[in-house]
Amino acid sequence: MSAVGHHTRWTAFREWLVPPALALLTGCAVGPDYTRPVAVTAMPDTFRGATQDWKIATPQAHLPKGAWWEVFEDPALNRLESQAAEANQELKAAAARFAQARAAVDVARSGLFPHMGVGFTATRQRASANRPNNQTGEAVGIGPTYNTFVLPFDLSYEADLWGRVRREVESTRAKAQANAADLEGVRLAIAAEVAADYFALRALDAEIAALGSTIEANRRSLELTRNRRAGGLVSDLDVAQAQTVLKTSQAQSATLVLARTKFEHALAALTGQPASGFRLPEQPLQRDPVIIPPELPSELLERRPDIAAAERRMAAANASLGVARAAYYPVIRINGLAGFQSLDTGTLFDWPSRLWAVGPSLSLPVFEGGKRRAAVRQAQASYEETVARYRDLVLTAFTEVENQLAAQRLLAEGYAQETSALQAARRQLDIATHRYRSGLVTYLQVAAAQTAVMDRERAAARLRGQQYAAAVALIKALGGGWQGSDHN
Repeated sequence: MSAVGHHTRWTAFREWLVPPALALLTGCAVGPDYTRPVAVTAMPDTFRGATQDWKIATPQAHLPKGAWWEVFEDPALNRLESQAAEANQELKAAAARFAQARAAVDVARSGLFPHMGVGFTATRQRASANRPNNQTGEAVGIGPTYNTFVLPFDLSYEADLWGRVRREVESTRAKAQANAADLEGVRLAIAAEVAADYFALRALDAEIAALGSTIEANRRSLELTRNRRAGGLVSDLDVAQAQTVLKTSQAQSATLVLARTKFEHALAALTGQPASGFRLPEQPLQRDPVIIPPELPSELLERRPDIAAAERRMAAANASLGVARAAYYPVIRINGLAGFQSLDTGTLFDWPSRLWAVGPSLSLPVFEGGKRRAAVRQAQASYEETVARYRDLVLTAFTEVENQLAAQRLLAEGYAQETSALQAARRQLDIATHRYRSGLVTYLQVAAAQTAVMDRERAAARLRGQQYAAAVALIKALGGGWQGSDHN
């Protein structure tokens, strides 16, 4: 045998033997200990337009966020949010998934403890008369019938020398924490959907109210035009134009009412109520929307449940990598059996009827066609996938916050401009109506001015609703509010 060949075999044997031996002596858990990767390669210093620096985030989805919707100071919204928190079925399903995950942790943790069991068997059997005699090799000639009663107590314990069970507990615990964050995510999404649908409905209330005022004004204009026609001051063309404007406005009312009904039904489903019995009285938006300050610290993104869940799934995947690597090491179990065995129940518990056995067992797969190596590669790829998803969620969070901050600013500017346009349209209508009554213009100019006022009023109502929706979306993007920190 050459020295090179001997050295090669000794090296291979040492690489196989030394890691288990070291793990046996230290009792450590194989596989990498979890360290959270950086979120992105280059974190932005501030939000666009903000003045504060960012700090590295640590997921904090477990922190209570409170009733963030109360900042809108709307009792009807507060009531709907409470109903959704109590009766929403999607939220109940998420809570059940979290309960399953917590139970899975207990199942995995049970592997750290010995497993004990007890059984009882009662057997009546007949031996063959032609069975061989152990001494002579001839048939015994007797086939006895007898009873056997056995009461065994068994014990099994896996010595977790390589940390396989501990890694499984670590993985399931991280998954349970991810499910807890998922539950918070569902709660946040439902609360945000309730608020968004509610403000969309209130914006439609404002449009319906504006359209109703326009319809009433159009009725008065039609009555005025008919009176002027009776006096010979205008022609039938003016009357037809006034009727056209009125009917057009009335036709638009049905479309708005249908849209409002759909949002009302959506709120019924979100709050766990049948749509047929759910009603919200009309109440146009009155107050200005909440303005969220743009100088927001980055730790607010720690409150996002989806980011926290993604981080915990990274930890679970890392622990699963340790479980896969532990398959390279032998499984050592201690098995024990004790109990009683007798041919008669009367002597079953006598001391001579006792039996017992105890001893360790060791199993180590020698050849599985690359199964363990493939399992490690699979676990490594799964971990890398969770890292990529985590980083993608962080980037998405930055994008969503920036988008909603921009929407808040631009919608406020648009609403101010729309309000100015509405005031100008109303002045135009006043002038056109006065000139029409004076006989200086035809009704066509009045109709055009009425349409302009209606369009501007509806556009202003829509913009107001969009401002509220942007505020809700920004709060959701921040993980459920910005209050409660030192930077509010």
